[in-house]
Amino acid sequence: MSEPTNNRAAFFPVGIGVGIAIGVALGLALDNLALGLALGVAIGAGLGSVGLAAGAKRNGKPGADGGSAHVDRTDSDTDGGGGDGGD
Repeated sequence: MSEPTNNRAAFFPVGIGVGIAIGVALGLALDNLALGLALGVAIGAGLGSVGLAAGAKRNGKPGADGGSAHVDRTDSDTDGGGGDGGD
């Protein structure tokens, strides 16, 4: 029997590639290639992250929420903060 392959790892580089292609098209259309490349990397990182989380959710693996930890906000100090202590 062979080990199952991890296909989730391919989502991020594919997302970056697609994002850079979109960014180059935007950069050429807006006549600002540097801005287009920067936007493309940002778009690609977003697409890759979404694809990575969707792949994990589809496979039913843990960490389908993108790896973020659950934060329990049950502290008793809920006055909004920023005050001087009410003196």
